Amino acid sequence: MDVMPLLLLVAGSAAVAAGARWSPVPAPLLLVAAGLTVSYVPGVPEYTLDPHIVLPLVLPPLLHSAATDSSYLDLRAQMRPVMLLSVGYVLFATFTVGWAAYLLVPDLPLTAALVLGAVVAPPDAVAATAVARRVGLPSRITTILQGESLVNDATAITAYRVALAAAVGEGATWAGGIGEFLLAALGGIGIGLVLMVPIHWLRTHVKEALLQNTLSLLIPFVAYAAAEQVHASGVLAVVVVALYLGHRAWEVDFATRLQEEAVWKMVAFVLESAVFALIGLQLPVVLRGLGEYEGGRAAWYAVAVFVVVVVSRFVWVYPATFLPRMMSARIRGREDNPTWKGPFIVAWAGMRGVVSLAIAFSIPLTVHGGEAFPERNLILFLTFTTVIGTLVVQGVTLPPLIRLLKLPGRDAQAETLAEANAQAQASRAAELRLEELLADERNALPAPLADRLRAVLERRRNSVWERLGQANPVTGESVDDTYRRLSREVIGTERTVFVKLRDGRHIDDEMLRTLLRRLDLEEAAAYREAG
Repeated sequence: MDVMPLLLLVAGSAAVAAGARWSPVPAPLLLVAAGLTVSYVPGVPEYTLDPHIVLPLVLPPLLHSAATDSSYLDLRAQMRPVMLLSVGYVLFATFTVGWAAYLLVPDLPLTAALVLGAVVAPPDAVAATAVARRVGLPSRITTILQGESLVNDATAITAYRVALAAAVGEGATWAGGIGEFLLAALGGIGIGLVLMVPIHWLRTHVKEALLQNTLSLLIPFVAYAAAEQVHASGVLAVVVVALYLGHRAWEVDFATRLQEEAVWKMVAFVLESAVFALIGLQLPVVLRGLGEYEGGRAAWYAVAVFVVVVVSRFVWVYPATFLPRMMSARIRGREDNPTWKGPFIVAWAGMRGVVSLAIAFSIPLTVHGGEAFPERNLILFLTFTTVIGTLVVQGVTLPPLIRLLKLPGRDAQAETLAEANAQAQASRAAELRLEELLADERNALPAPLADRLRAVLERRRNSVWERLGQANPVTGESVDDTYRRLSREVIGTERTVFVKLRDGRHIDDEMLRTLLRRLDLEEAAAYREAG
Protein backbone atom coordinates (compact mmCIF):
# COMPACT_ATOMS: atom_id res chain seq x y z
CA MET A 1 0.00 0.00 0.00
CA ASP A 2 1.40 3.38 -1.03
CA VAL A 3 0.94 5.78 1.88
CA MET A 4 2.48 8.79 0.11
CA PRO A 5 -0.83 10.03 -1.44
CA LEU A 6 -2.46 9.96 1.98
CA LEU A 7 0.44 11.83 3.54
CA LEU A 8 0.34 14.42 0.76
CA LEU A 9 -3.41 14.89 1.24
CA VAL A 10 -3.17 15.36 5.01
CA ALA A 11 -0.08 17.59 4.92
CA GLY A 12 -1.30 19.69 1.99
CA SER A 13 -4.81 20.22 3.35
CA ALA A 14 -3.46 21.06 6.82
CA ALA A 15 -1.09 23.64 5.29
CA VAL A 16 -3.90 25.28 3.32
CA ALA A 17 -6.21 25.31 6.36
CA ALA A 18 -3.46 26.86 8.46
CA GLY A 19 -2.89 29.52 5.80
CA ALA A 20 -6.61 30.32 5.83
CA ARG A 21 -6.22 31.72 9.34
CA TRP A 22 -4.48 34.73 7.79
CA SER A 23 -6.88 34.97 4.87
CA PRO A 24 -10.30 36.63 4.64
CA VAL A 25 -11.55 33.53 2.79
CA PRO A 26 -12.96 30.77 5.05
CA ALA A 27 -10.87 27.61 5.21
CA PRO A 28 -13.45 25.29 3.55
CA LEU A 29 -13.52 27.45 0.43
CA LEU A 30 -9.73 27.71 0.20
CA LEU A 31 -9.44 23.95 0.61
CA VAL A 32 -11.97 23.25 -2.14
CA ALA A 33 -10.26 25.76 -4.44
CA ALA A 34 -6.87 24.20 -3.69
CA GLY A 35 -8.26 20.75 -4.46
CA LEU A 36 -9.71 21.93 -7.77
CA THR A 37 -6.40 23.56 -8.73
CA VAL A 38 -4.18 20.66 -7.68
CA SER A 39 -6.38 18.02 -9.31
CA TYR A 40 -4.90 18.82 -12.74
CA VAL A 41 -1.29 19.35 -11.70
CA PRO A 42 0.89 16.72 -13.44
CA GLY A 43 2.14 14.03 -11.10
CA VAL A 44 -0.54 14.51 -8.45
CA PRO A 45 -2.09 11.13 -7.60
CA GLU A 46 -5.78 10.60 -8.35
CA TYR A 47 -7.96 10.69 -5.25
CA THR A 48 -11.25 8.83 -5.52
CA LEU A 49 -13.69 9.50 -2.70
CA ASP A 50 -14.53 6.06 -1.32
CA PRO A 51 -17.93 5.98 0.46
CA HIS A 52 -16.85 2.85 2.35
CA ILE A 53 -14.20 5.02 4.04
CA VAL A 54 -15.96 8.38 4.34
CA LEU A 55 -19.26 7.19 5.81
CA PRO A 56 -18.07 4.71 8.48
CA LEU A 57 -14.59 6.11 9.20
CA VAL A 58 -14.67 9.89 8.59
CA LEU A 59 -18.27 10.90 9.32
CA PRO A 60 -18.55 9.39 12.87
CA PRO A 61 -15.60 11.27 14.42
CA LEU A 62 -16.67 14.54 12.80
CA LEU A 63 -20.20 14.11 14.14
CA HIS A 64 -18.88 13.13 17.56
CA SER A 65 -16.61 16.17 17.76
CA ALA A 66 -19.38 18.54 16.67
CA ALA A 67 -21.98 17.02 19.01
CA THR A 68 -19.77 17.05 22.12
CA ASP A 69 -19.01 20.73 21.44
CA SER A 70 -22.71 21.50 21.05
CA SER A 71 -25.07 22.37 23.88
CA TYR A 72 -27.72 19.76 24.64
CA LEU A 73 -29.79 22.39 26.45
CA ASP A 74 -29.59 24.87 23.56
CA LEU A 75 -30.48 22.18 21.03
CA ARG A 76 -33.43 21.06 23.13
CA ALA A 77 -34.65 24.66 23.28
CA GLN A 78 -34.45 24.88 19.46
CA MET A 79 -35.76 21.37 18.78
CA ARG A 80 -38.69 22.50 16.61
CA PRO A 81 -36.71 24.50 14.02
CA VAL A 82 -33.90 21.93 14.08
CA MET A 83 -36.25 19.03 13.33
CA LEU A 84 -38.15 21.01 10.69
CA LEU A 85 -34.85 21.55 8.88
CA SER A 86 -33.07 18.25 9.51
CA VAL A 87 -36.08 16.05 8.72
CA GLY A 88 -38.77 18.14 7.04
CA TYR A 89 -36.52 20.14 4.76
CA VAL A 90 -34.37 17.18 3.72
CA LEU A 91 -37.44 15.20 2.64
CA PHE A 92 -38.90 18.28 0.92
CA ALA A 93 -35.63 18.90 -0.94
CA THR A 94 -35.43 15.22 -1.94
CA PHE A 95 -38.81 15.37 -3.69
CA THR A 96 -38.44 18.92 -5.02
CA VAL A 97 -34.99 18.43 -6.56
CA GLY A 98 -35.87 14.94 -7.73
CA TRP A 99 -39.03 16.06 -9.48
CA ALA A 100 -37.24 19.02 -11.09
CA ALA A 101 -34.45 16.75 -12.36
CA TYR A 102 -37.03 14.30 -13.72
CA LEU A 103 -38.69 17.08 -15.71
CA LEU A 104 -35.38 18.59 -16.79
CA VAL A 105 -33.31 15.60 -17.95
CA PRO A 106 -34.77 13.46 -20.75
CA ASP A 107 -34.74 9.70 -20.12
CA LEU A 108 -33.95 10.13 -16.42
CA PRO A 109 -36.33 7.83 -14.49
CA LEU A 110 -38.18 9.34 -11.54
CA THR A 111 -36.60 6.85 -9.14
CA ALA A 112 -33.08 7.83 -10.26
CA ALA A 113 -34.05 11.51 -10.05
CA LEU A 114 -35.18 10.97 -6.44
CA VAL A 115 -31.80 9.36 -5.74
CA LEU A 116 -30.20 12.62 -6.91
CA GLY A 117 -32.63 14.59 -4.74
CA ALA A 118 -31.72 12.59 -1.64
CA VAL A 119 -28.01 12.90 -2.38
CA VAL A 120 -27.98 16.71 -2.56
CA ALA A 121 -30.64 17.26 0.12
CA PRO A 122 -28.52 17.54 3.32
CA PRO A 123 -26.66 20.83 3.85
CA ASP A 124 -23.23 20.63 5.42
CA ALA A 125 -23.43 23.20 8.19
CA VAL A 126 -19.77 22.64 9.11
CA ALA A 127 -18.86 25.11 6.39
CA ALA A 128 -21.67 27.48 7.34
CA THR A 129 -20.78 27.55 11.03
CA ALA A 130 -17.10 28.02 10.16
CA VAL A 131 -18.14 31.19 8.35
CA ALA A 132 -20.61 32.13 11.09
CA ARG A 133 -17.94 32.05 13.80
CA ARG A 134 -15.89 34.60 11.89
CA VAL A 135 -18.65 37.16 11.64
CA GLY A 136 -20.48 36.44 14.89
CA LEU A 137 -23.96 35.16 14.13
CA PRO A 138 -26.59 35.25 16.90
CA SER A 139 -26.28 32.15 19.06
CA ARG A 140 -29.81 30.95 18.17
CA ILE A 141 -29.04 30.81 14.43
CA THR A 142 -25.71 29.09 15.07
CA THR A 143 -27.44 26.51 17.27
CA ILE A 144 -30.06 25.81 14.60
CA LEU A 145 -27.42 25.34 11.89
CA GLN A 146 -25.32 23.08 14.12
CA GLY A 147 -28.33 21.03 15.16
CA GLU A 148 -29.43 20.63 11.56
CA SER A 149 -26.00 19.34 10.53
CA LEU A 150 -26.02 16.73 13.30
CA VAL A 151 -29.28 15.08 12.24
CA ASN A 152 -29.90 15.79 8.55
CA ASP A 153 -27.35 13.25 7.29
CA ALA A 154 -29.37 10.48 8.91
CA THR A 155 -32.53 11.64 7.12
CA ALA A 156 -30.76 11.95 3.77
CA ILE A 157 -29.04 8.56 3.99
CA THR A 158 -32.35 6.86 4.81
CA ALA A 159 -34.17 8.69 2.00
CA TYR A 160 -31.35 7.69 -0.34
CA ARG A 161 -31.66 4.02 0.62
CA VAL A 162 -35.39 4.04 -0.05
CA ALA A 163 -35.02 5.82 -3.41
CA LEU A 164 -32.12 3.57 -4.38
CA ALA A 165 -34.12 0.42 -3.61
CA ALA A 166 -36.81 1.61 -6.01
CA ALA A 167 -34.24 2.61 -8.64
CA VAL A 168 -32.43 -0.75 -8.68
CA GLY A 169 -35.66 -2.73 -8.84
CA GLU A 170 -36.21 -3.95 -5.30
CA GLY A 171 -39.91 -3.11 -5.41
CA ALA A 172 -39.90 -0.44 -2.72
CA THR A 173 -43.32 0.78 -1.54
CA TRP A 174 -44.44 3.84 0.37
CA ALA A 175 -45.22 1.70 3.42
CA GLY A 176 -41.84 0.02 3.19
CA GLY A 177 -40.09 3.36 2.84
CA ILE A 178 -41.85 4.80 5.89
CA GLY A 179 -41.05 1.64 7.84
CA GLU A 180 -37.37 1.82 6.90
CA PHE A 181 -37.28 5.49 7.87
CA LEU A 182 -38.82 4.76 11.28
CA LEU A 183 -36.48 1.81 11.83
CA ALA A 184 -33.46 3.94 11.03
CA ALA A 185 -34.56 6.89 13.17
CA LEU A 186 -35.96 5.09 16.20
CA GLY A 187 -33.33 2.37 16.02
CA GLY A 188 -30.46 4.86 15.86
CA ILE A 189 -31.83 6.86 18.77
CA GLY A 190 -32.47 3.64 20.71
CA ILE A 191 -28.95 2.33 20.16
CA GLY A 192 -27.57 5.68 21.31
CA LEU A 193 -29.73 5.65 24.45
CA VAL A 194 -28.63 2.10 25.27
CA LEU A 195 -24.93 2.85 24.80
CA MET A 196 -24.59 6.29 26.34
CA VAL A 197 -24.96 5.38 30.04
CA PRO A 198 -22.54 2.40 30.14
CA ILE A 199 -20.02 4.31 28.04
CA HIS A 200 -20.20 7.27 30.41
CA TRP A 201 -19.90 4.94 33.41
CA LEU A 202 -16.78 3.44 31.86
CA ARG A 203 -15.34 6.91 31.23
CA THR A 204 -15.84 7.92 34.86
CA HIS A 205 -14.34 4.71 36.26
CA VAL A 206 -11.26 4.43 34.04
CA LYS A 207 -8.78 6.72 35.80
CA GLU A 208 -5.86 6.45 33.40
CA ALA A 209 -6.02 9.41 31.01
CA LEU A 210 -4.28 7.52 28.21
CA LEU A 211 -6.88 4.73 28.32
CA GLN A 212 -9.62 7.33 28.55
CA ASN A 213 -8.50 8.99 25.36
CA THR A 214 -8.21 5.66 23.59
CA LEU A 215 -11.79 4.93 24.61
CA SER A 216 -12.84 8.41 23.50
CA LEU A 217 -11.47 7.83 20.00
CA LEU A 218 -13.29 4.49 19.73
CA ILE A 219 -16.70 5.69 20.92
CA PRO A 220 -18.06 7.20 17.64
CA PHE A 221 -17.02 4.14 15.63
CA VAL A 222 -18.59 1.74 18.15
CA ALA A 223 -21.89 3.66 18.19
CA TYR A 224 -22.00 3.95 14.40
CA ALA A 225 -21.14 0.29 13.78
CA ALA A 226 -23.58 -1.00 16.41
CA ALA A 227 -26.47 0.91 14.86
CA GLU A 228 -25.60 0.04 11.26
CA GLN A 229 -25.33 -3.63 12.23
CA VAL A 230 -29.10 -3.68 12.88
CA HIS A 231 -29.86 -1.38 9.89
CA ALA A 232 -30.51 1.61 12.15
CA SER A 233 -29.03 5.08 11.71
CA GLY A 234 -25.41 5.15 12.80
CA VAL A 235 -25.47 8.94 12.50
CA LEU A 236 -28.22 9.31 15.11
CA ALA A 237 -26.55 6.79 17.43
CA VAL A 238 -23.30 8.78 17.34
CA VAL A 239 -25.10 12.08 17.94
CA VAL A 240 -27.16 10.79 20.88
CA VAL A 241 -24.11 9.30 22.62
CA ALA A 242 -21.95 12.37 21.96
CA LEU A 243 -24.57 14.85 23.21
CA TYR A 244 -24.93 12.89 26.44
CA LEU A 245 -21.17 12.59 26.97
CA GLY A 246 -20.67 16.28 26.21
CA HIS A 247 -23.43 17.26 28.63
CA ARG A 248 -21.83 15.22 31.43
CA ALA A 249 -18.17 15.83 30.56
CA TRP A 250 -17.67 17.62 33.88
CA GLU A 251 -17.85 14.25 35.66
CA VAL A 252 -14.72 12.99 33.89
CA ASP A 253 -11.23 13.37 35.37
CA PHE A 254 -9.63 16.76 34.62
CA ALA A 255 -6.52 15.22 33.03
CA THR A 256 -8.73 13.33 30.59
CA ARG A 257 -10.66 16.47 29.67
CA LEU A 258 -7.45 18.40 28.98
CA GLN A 259 -6.03 15.65 26.78
CA GLU A 260 -9.36 14.98 25.05
CA GLU A 261 -9.77 18.61 24.08
CA ALA A 262 -6.37 18.67 22.39
CA VAL A 263 -6.81 15.26 20.75
CA TRP A 264 -10.26 15.96 19.31
CA LYS A 265 -9.30 19.42 18.08
CA MET A 266 -6.46 17.83 16.14
CA VAL A 267 -8.68 15.02 14.79
CA ALA A 268 -11.42 17.42 13.68
CA PHE A 269 -8.89 19.79 12.10
CA VAL A 270 -7.21 17.04 10.07
CA LEU A 271 -10.45 15.37 8.95
CA GLU A 272 -12.29 18.59 8.07
CA SER A 273 -9.30 19.89 6.13
CA ALA A 274 -8.88 16.62 4.25
CA VAL A 275 -12.55 16.18 3.30
CA PHE A 276 -12.91 19.68 1.87
CA ALA A 277 -9.72 19.21 -0.14
CA LEU A 278 -11.09 15.86 -1.32
CA ILE A 279 -14.17 17.59 -2.71
CA GLY A 280 -12.08 19.66 -5.10
CA LEU A 281 -9.88 16.69 -6.01
CA GLN A 282 -12.89 14.78 -7.39
CA LEU A 283 -13.14 16.97 -10.49
CA PRO A 284 -11.19 14.70 -12.90
CA VAL A 285 -13.04 11.60 -11.68
CA VAL A 286 -16.44 13.24 -12.17
CA LEU A 287 -15.71 14.74 -15.59
CA ARG A 288 -14.20 11.58 -17.00
CA GLY A 289 -17.49 9.68 -17.01
CA LEU A 290 -19.83 12.36 -18.38
CA GLY A 291 -19.83 11.02 -21.94
CA GLU A 292 -22.77 12.33 -23.96
CA TYR A 293 -23.53 15.08 -21.43
CA GLU A 294 -20.26 16.97 -21.89
CA GLY A 295 -20.47 20.63 -22.80
CA GLY A 296 -23.33 23.09 -22.70
CA ARG A 297 -26.08 20.61 -21.88
CA ALA A 298 -24.31 19.39 -18.74
CA ALA A 299 -23.63 23.00 -17.68
CA TRP A 300 -27.31 23.87 -18.15
CA TYR A 301 -28.40 20.91 -16.02
CA ALA A 302 -25.88 21.87 -13.34
CA VAL A 303 -27.08 25.49 -13.14
CA ALA A 304 -30.73 24.43 -13.09
CA VAL A 305 -30.24 21.89 -10.27
CA PHE A 306 -28.18 24.41 -8.29
CA VAL A 307 -30.94 27.02 -8.58
CA VAL A 308 -33.61 24.51 -7.52
CA VAL A 309 -31.52 23.48 -4.50
CA VAL A 310 -31.05 27.09 -3.37
CA VAL A 311 -34.63 28.23 -4.04
CA SER A 312 -36.21 25.15 -2.42
CA ARG A 313 -34.50 25.99 0.87
CA PHE A 314 -36.05 29.46 0.89
CA VAL A 315 -39.42 27.96 -0.01
CA TRP A 316 -39.18 25.71 3.04
CA VAL A 317 -37.48 27.95 5.62
CA TYR A 318 -39.85 30.93 5.62
CA PRO A 319 -43.10 28.97 6.09
CA ALA A 320 -41.36 26.71 8.62
CA THR A 321 -40.34 29.82 10.58
CA PHE A 322 -43.57 31.81 10.56
CA LEU A 323 -46.44 29.30 10.16
CA PRO A 324 -45.92 27.62 13.57
CA ARG A 325 -46.10 31.07 15.20
CA MET A 326 -49.32 31.85 13.38
CA MET A 327 -50.87 28.54 14.43
CA SER A 328 -49.74 28.36 18.09
CA ALA A 329 -50.21 30.99 20.78
CA ARG A 330 -47.84 29.01 23.02
CA ILE A 331 -45.01 29.43 20.51
CA ARG A 332 -45.76 33.15 20.17
CA GLY A 333 -45.63 33.57 23.94
CA ARG A 334 -42.47 31.54 24.40
CA GLU A 335 -40.30 32.83 21.55
CA ASP A 336 -39.33 36.29 20.36
CA ASN A 337 -40.88 37.39 17.10
CA PRO A 338 -38.32 36.71 14.35
CA THR A 339 -37.61 39.21 11.58
CA TRP A 340 -37.10 38.22 7.96
CA LYS A 341 -33.32 38.51 8.33
CA GLY A 342 -32.66 35.44 10.48
CA PRO A 343 -34.55 32.99 8.21
CA PHE A 344 -32.81 34.53 5.20
CA ILE A 345 -29.38 33.70 6.66
CA VAL A 346 -30.52 30.19 7.62
CA ALA A 347 -31.81 29.65 4.07
CA TRP A 348 -28.67 31.03 2.43
CA ALA A 349 -26.41 28.93 4.68
CA GLY A 350 -27.47 25.70 2.95
CA MET A 351 -24.05 24.69 1.65
CA ARG A 352 -23.55 21.06 0.63
CA GLY A 353 -20.46 19.04 1.49
CA VAL A 354 -18.60 15.76 1.47
CA VAL A 355 -21.50 13.61 2.69
CA SER A 356 -23.44 14.33 -0.51
CA LEU A 357 -20.45 13.29 -2.62
CA ALA A 358 -19.84 10.17 -0.55
CA ILE A 359 -23.45 9.07 -0.93
CA ALA A 360 -23.33 9.76 -4.68
CA PHE A 361 -20.19 7.64 -5.10
CA SER A 362 -21.96 4.77 -3.34
CA ILE A 363 -24.56 4.52 -6.14
CA PRO A 364 -24.10 1.04 -7.68
CA LEU A 365 -22.94 0.66 -11.26
CA THR A 366 -25.84 -1.62 -12.21
CA VAL A 367 -29.43 -2.36 -11.26
CA HIS A 368 -30.74 -5.82 -10.42
CA GLY A 369 -31.25 -6.82 -14.04
CA GLY A 370 -27.56 -6.22 -14.80
CA GLU A 371 -28.21 -3.03 -16.76
CA ALA A 372 -26.25 0.12 -16.02
CA PHE A 373 -27.68 2.39 -13.33
CA PRO A 374 -29.56 5.08 -15.28
CA GLU A 375 -27.49 8.27 -15.72
CA ARG A 376 -25.18 7.46 -12.80
CA ASN A 377 -22.36 9.62 -14.18
CA LEU A 378 -24.68 12.56 -14.66
CA ILE A 379 -25.91 12.22 -11.07
CA LEU A 380 -22.29 12.27 -9.86
CA PHE A 381 -21.60 15.37 -11.96
CA LEU A 382 -24.70 17.23 -10.75
CA THR A 383 -23.88 16.36 -7.15
CA PHE A 384 -20.34 17.65 -7.60
CA THR A 385 -21.42 20.91 -9.24
CA THR A 386 -24.09 21.48 -6.60
CA VAL A 387 -21.57 20.98 -3.78
CA ILE A 388 -19.01 23.27 -5.45
CA GLY A 389 -21.65 25.83 -6.40
CA THR A 390 -23.11 26.14 -2.92
CA LEU A 391 -19.70 26.24 -1.25
CA VAL A 392 -18.38 28.91 -3.58
CA VAL A 393 -21.44 31.09 -4.24
CA GLN A 394 -23.04 30.92 -0.81
CA GLY A 395 -19.80 30.52 1.10
CA VAL A 396 -18.19 33.60 -0.42
CA THR A 397 -21.27 35.80 -0.10
CA LEU A 398 -22.40 34.69 3.37
CA PRO A 399 -19.99 36.86 5.44
CA PRO A 400 -20.73 40.14 3.57
CA LEU A 401 -24.43 39.28 3.59
CA ILE A 402 -24.40 38.85 7.36
CA ARG A 403 -22.62 42.18 7.75
CA LEU A 404 -25.02 43.86 5.30
CA LEU A 405 -28.10 42.66 7.19
CA LYS A 406 -26.54 43.85 10.48
CA LEU A 407 -27.79 40.94 12.53
CA PRO A 408 -27.15 41.45 16.24
CA GLY A 409 -24.17 39.30 17.22
CA ARG A 410 -23.28 37.88 20.59
CA ASP A 411 -23.18 40.48 23.38
CA ALA A 412 -19.61 40.02 24.63
CA GLN A 413 -20.09 42.43 27.56
CA ALA A 414 -23.24 40.66 28.77
CA GLU A 415 -21.56 37.26 28.44
CA THR A 416 -18.54 38.46 30.42
CA LEU A 417 -20.81 39.83 33.17
CA ALA A 418 -22.66 36.51 33.35
CA GLU A 419 -19.33 34.68 33.54
CA ALA A 420 -18.12 37.02 36.30
CA ASN A 421 -21.27 36.50 38.36
CA ALA A 422 -21.02 32.74 37.99
CA GLN A 423 -17.35 32.78 38.99
CA ALA A 424 -18.10 34.98 41.99
CA GLN A 425 -20.75 32.57 43.27
CA ALA A 426 -18.46 29.58 42.75
CA SER A 427 -15.51 31.33 44.44
CA ARG A 428 -17.58 32.27 47.49
CA ALA A 429 -18.73 28.67 47.89
CA ALA A 430 -15.15 27.43 47.42
CA GLU A 431 -13.80 29.88 50.02
CA LEU A 432 -16.35 28.72 52.59
CA ARG A 433 -15.45 25.10 51.85
CA LEU A 434 -11.72 25.89 52.11
CA GLU A 435 -12.15 27.47 55.56
CA GLU A 436 -14.17 24.43 56.69
CA LEU A 437 -11.38 22.12 55.51
CA LEU A 438 -8.60 24.19 57.08
CA ALA A 439 -10.44 24.21 60.40
CA ASP A 440 -10.02 20.43 60.57
CA GLU A 441 -6.68 19.52 62.18
CA ARG A 442 -6.26 16.69 59.67
CA ASN A 443 -5.92 19.35 56.94
CA ALA A 444 -3.40 21.53 58.74
CA LEU A 445 -1.19 23.50 56.34
CA PRO A 446 1.60 26.04 56.89
CA ALA A 447 0.25 29.57 56.68
CA PRO A 448 1.98 30.40 53.37
CA LEU A 449 0.41 27.38 51.64
CA ALA A 450 -3.05 28.15 53.05
CA ASP A 451 -2.68 31.76 51.90
CA ARG A 452 -1.68 30.53 48.45
CA LEU A 453 -4.95 28.58 48.18
CA ARG A 454 -6.88 31.68 49.19
CA ALA A 455 -4.94 33.81 46.68
CA VAL A 456 -5.73 31.41 43.85
CA LEU A 457 -9.44 31.65 44.61
CA GLU A 458 -9.26 35.44 44.79
CA ARG A 459 -7.36 35.64 41.51
CA ARG A 460 -9.90 33.40 39.81
CA ARG A 461 -12.79 35.52 41.11
CA ASN A 462 -11.24 38.83 40.07
CA SER A 463 -9.87 37.77 36.68
CA VAL A 464 -13.21 37.95 34.86
CA TRP A 465 -14.07 41.36 36.34
CA GLU A 466 -10.64 42.64 35.33
CA ARG A 467 -11.44 41.70 31.76
CA LEU A 468 -14.00 44.51 31.75
CA GLY A 469 -11.39 47.06 32.84
CA GLN A 470 -9.52 49.64 30.81
CA ALA A 471 -6.48 48.88 28.65
CA ASN A 472 -2.99 49.70 29.89
CA PRO A 473 -2.40 53.38 28.85
CA VAL A 474 1.28 52.67 28.08
CA THR A 475 1.15 49.38 26.17
CA GLY A 476 -2.50 49.30 25.09
CA GLU A 477 -2.79 45.78 26.51
CA SER A 478 -5.75 44.58 28.49
CA VAL A 479 -5.17 43.27 31.99
CA ASP A 480 -5.55 39.73 30.62
CA ASP A 481 -2.91 40.31 27.95
CA THR A 482 -0.44 41.72 30.48
CA TYR A 483 -1.06 38.83 32.88
CA ARG A 484 -0.48 36.27 30.13
CA ARG A 485 2.67 38.01 28.90
CA LEU A 486 4.22 38.26 32.36
CA SER A 487 3.31 34.63 33.12
CA ARG A 488 5.00 33.50 29.91
CA GLU A 489 8.08 35.58 30.69
CA VAL A 490 8.65 34.24 34.22
CA ILE A 491 7.82 30.66 33.27
CA GLY A 492 10.08 30.97 30.23
CA THR A 493 12.92 32.08 32.49
CA GLU A 494 12.46 29.00 34.69
CA ARG A 495 12.31 26.78 31.61
CA THR A 496 15.62 28.18 30.34
CA VAL A 497 17.31 27.49 33.68
CA PHE A 498 16.04 23.90 33.74
CA VAL A 499 17.42 23.26 30.24
CA LYS A 500 20.82 24.72 31.19
CA LEU A 501 20.91 22.46 34.24
CA ARG A 502 20.15 19.46 32.04
CA ASP A 503 22.83 20.47 29.53
CA GLY A 504 25.29 20.81 32.39
CA ARG A 505 24.38 17.28 33.55
CA HIS A 506 23.11 18.56 36.92
CA ILE A 507 19.72 16.94 36.21
CA ASP A 508 18.81 14.18 33.76
CA ASP A 509 16.29 14.25 30.92
CA GLU A 510 13.61 12.43 32.89
CA MET A 511 13.71 15.08 35.59
CA LEU A 512 13.72 17.80 32.95
CA ARG A 513 10.53 16.39 31.40
CA THR A 514 8.89 16.30 34.84
CA LEU A 515 9.82 19.93 35.55
CA LEU A 516 8.78 21.13 32.09
CA ARG A 517 5.40 19.38 32.33
CA ARG A 518 4.80 21.14 35.65
CA LEU A 519 5.60 24.48 34.02
CA ASP A 520 3.39 23.67 31.04
CA LEU A 521 0.43 22.98 33.34
CA GLU A 522 1.07 26.21 35.24
CA GLU A 523 1.27 28.18 31.99
CA ALA A 524 -1.96 26.61 30.77
CA ALA A 525 -3.63 27.44 34.09
CA ALA A 526 -2.42 31.05 33.90
CA TYR A 527 -3.71 31.36 30.35
CA ARG A 528 -7.13 29.98 31.30
CA GLU A 529 -7.39 32.13 34.43
CA ALA A 530 -6.82 35.21 32.31
CA GLY A 531 -9.74 34.18 30.09
